[in-house]
Amino acid sequence: MKTKPPKSDLKSLPLDSILRGDCIAAMNALPEGSIDMIFADPPYNLQLEGELHRPNNTKVDAVDDDWDKFADFATYDGFTEAWLKAARRILKDDGTIWVIGSYHNIFRVGAKLQDLGYWMLNDVVWRKTNPMPNFRGRRFTNAHETMIWCSKSKDSRHQFNYESMKALNDDLQMRSDWLLPICTGNERIKDEKGNKGHPTQKPEALLHRIIMASTKPGDVVLDPFFGSGTTGAVAKRLGRRWIGLERDETYIGLAKKRIAAVQPVTDPSLLHTPSKREEPRIPFGWLIERGLLPPGEVLHSLNGRWTAKVRADGTLISADHRGSIHQVGAAVQGAPACNGWQFWCIQREGQLVPIDYLRQQLRAEMH
Repeated sequence: MKTKPPKSDLKSLPLDSILRGDCIAAMNALPEGSIDMIFADPPYNLQLEGELHRPNNTKVDAVDDDWDKFADFATYDGFTEAWLKAARRILKDDGTIWVIGSYHNIFRVGAKLQDLGYWMLNDVVWRKTNPMPNFRGRRFTNAHETMIWCSKSKDSRHQFNYESMKALNDDLQMRSDWLLPICTGNERIKDEKGNKGHPTQKPEALLHRIIMASTKPGDVVLDPFFGSGTTGAVAKRLGRRWIGLERDETYIGLAKKRIAAVQPVTDPSLLHTPSKREEPRIPFGWLIERGLLPPGEVLHSLNGRWTAKVRADGTLISADHRGSIHQVGAAVQGAPACNGWQFWCIQREGQLVPIDYLRQQLRAEMH
């Protein structure tokens, strides 16, 4: 049986702050079942050998920091298992986790996720519009990274804002391959000398999509490898609470300055896309009761082929059929089912308009 964390957990969380230190110890100190979503950008264990140079002999600013170096795969696997265990403990029963990686590490991370009881929801490929070239010319250009999205368990009722993702994608279902540029230009955080503030800074567009997809306003988002603070900056802008874990004081300074400059969206109605399940049910008969459709008005199919009259009791009657807007719509087509709200139309200013337009009018009044 699922157990909900005490309400006091939210008050006891270090919300909207960065905790300095080891991420595993920090997560183990947080209340169990208190986090809605985790975004993790762990060390990739790139296993670089020697310096990398461009054809003009300039050095490539590659990731060669100590935090990305591990003695061997076993050491990296042990580290991965430890932080994923800590992460699972603090996730709510219906919480989710996103982990991003490259071919160097993501398959090892995926195996650990499944071993620990996480439930795979998607692997999402981030296709980079402007990837770094392969300067040695001995492999394909690494033009993507992989994200694994998991719920805490198979039985979790995870948050997925389907309508928001569809709206972001020109009213088409969002696919699992995302075409986004890497972090460049003004978005790239720089240190006092004008150098990259963090070698693996992720673009805000990527975190915007992740947070919009799998959280609600007010949810708590945790990033155990906070770096330059991309997760915190986007979470603040989108009305989510956030917690960052980071052990490097320089990165913490950059992140604090960056997040302090972010202006959050203050109008809650701009942050939430209601799902169809949340919208109030509007029976067709209400349109007649409210005078939006008088009895006897003729409805037309969108292609103009069929017609039916509105009856006072909220049913339709055609030449051969009588019933609800859905039943008559299906019957005239000889179809097993029909969405009558989109099939039947009214004449307005010389154009056919689906009767769903009238339903949305009533919903707007109710809101």
